Amino acid sequence: QVQLVESGGGLVQAGGSLTLSCATVGARIFSAAVVAWYRQAPGKQRELVASMTRDGRPNSADSVSGRFTISKDVAQNTMSLQIDSLKPEDTAVYYCNTFWSAEHDYWGQGTQVTVSS
Repeated sequence: QVQLVESGGGLVQAGGSLTLSCATVGARIFSAAVVAWYRQAPGKQRELVASMTRDGRPNSADSVSGRFTISKDVAQNTMSLQIDSLKPEDTAVYYCNTFWSAEHDYWGQGTQVTVSS
C-alpha cells in the first residue's frame, strides 16, 4: 500500500518562506512519471502549482512562477516544495501527488498553509 505523508505546513507572515515535505512509503518515487504539488483554497478547485517529471524537469504554474520550487530526493524517497515571498492568497491546503498511471495515482492527506497579512 502506497502512502504519502506531508509535513511543514503552518502559519506564516506574508513575505516569509516555507518548505513543505512529502515522504512516500510503499513505492519508490524515482520511477514515478510525475511528482507534483497541488493546493486547494477555500471555495476553490484544487489546482496544480508545481510538478517534476521522472527525468527531473520542473514546471510551475504561471501564478506562482519564481516563488515556488519543487524538488525531489530519490535517495530519501521524498519530494519538497519551497515557497518564497508568501502572499495571503497562497493560503490553502497543499497536497503532494505521485503519478505512475491512472491506476497508480496517489495523494497525501494535505497540509494547511496559512499566510497572515
